[in-house]
Amino acid sequence: ICESKWVCMDYLDEMKLYDFVERELQFFRDNCNFTPDERQYFELRAKHYSNLQISIEMNVSESKVSKLAKSVKTKILRVV
Repeated sequence: ICESKWVCMDYLDEMKLYDFVERELQFFRDNCNFTPDERQYFELRAKHYSNLQISIEMNVSESKVSKLAKSVKTKILRVV
């Protein structure tokens, strides 16, 4: 998906999950081995939910959502 891990890190910092096309999202679903909470976070971000909206939807704190965001990003970087 990306030319190198460094290019991908810059790309992910600038982009949001909802900027990826469906084929790319499916690649991440298939290869990132998300936990159920990470997967729920991933799907909600792909639908343009804010972290605040996700915390409400998942009934967790915003700090928990921030931790999920970090772990999702880490897993995405591992597979690119």
